[in-house]
Amino acid sequence: MTVRILILAMLASSCATAPARSQGDWQDLFPGKNLAGWKRVPLAPDTKLNEKNPWSVDTKSKVLLCDGVGVKEMLLFDKEFGDGVFHLEWRFRKVEGDPVYNSGVYIRSKSDGVTWHQVQLAHTQKPPFMGDIFRIPDVAKPAPEVVAKGDGPKHVKPPGEWNTYDITCKGKTISVAVNGTSTCTWNDCPVPRGYLGMQAEFFVIEFRNLRFRR
Repeated sequence: MTVRILILAMLASSCATAPARSQGDWQDLFPGKNLAGWKRVPLAPDTKLNEKNPWSVDTKSKVLLCDGVGVKEMLLFDKEFGDGVFHLEWRFRKVEGDPVYNSGVYIRSKSDGVTWHQVQLAHTQKPPFMGDIFRIPDVAKPAPEVVAKGDGPKHVKPPGEWNTYDITCKGKTISVAVNGTSTCTWNDCPVPRGYLGMQAEFFVIEFRNLRFRR
């Protein structure tokens, strides 16, 4: 009887300290065959997609390749998300010279290619810098508005090496962590939910371990 009570007490203690299932479960967002689960969206002012599809999936290595040379568009997951963490890993394919590598990560965006929130993903000498948050709030204001700046460039690895972004949305707050270090926070996002995704913008970039935790 004493042994049974001890075992029950141990189980109760374990259940009390274990994280809730909803807190620990990640949803795998990696595209299926033919980009299943995701959709290409032209970026304004373009209204049609480029004839070249820059996105391809390597199911064996679970890498999403974006050959964005000559292309600028969005790739959005086909369902909206509210609060949670968007985790992804990425690396640019290194090229000769000193180019301005460019791409981006979308969160709480519309699927119209006109209104979006973006975390910058670019090696550049001019703002917005790596990990900064900016947006285009509506059609009437087409110029990007930088809403939060950080020190992302100090924590990012160079082209050719894998990097990690963890973007957390909670209420009106959006925070960015680059390779495990918190770099940027915006406390006034007016949009409670929206689409997430990545950008093709003139360079070759790879993505992997795409997942979301509510």
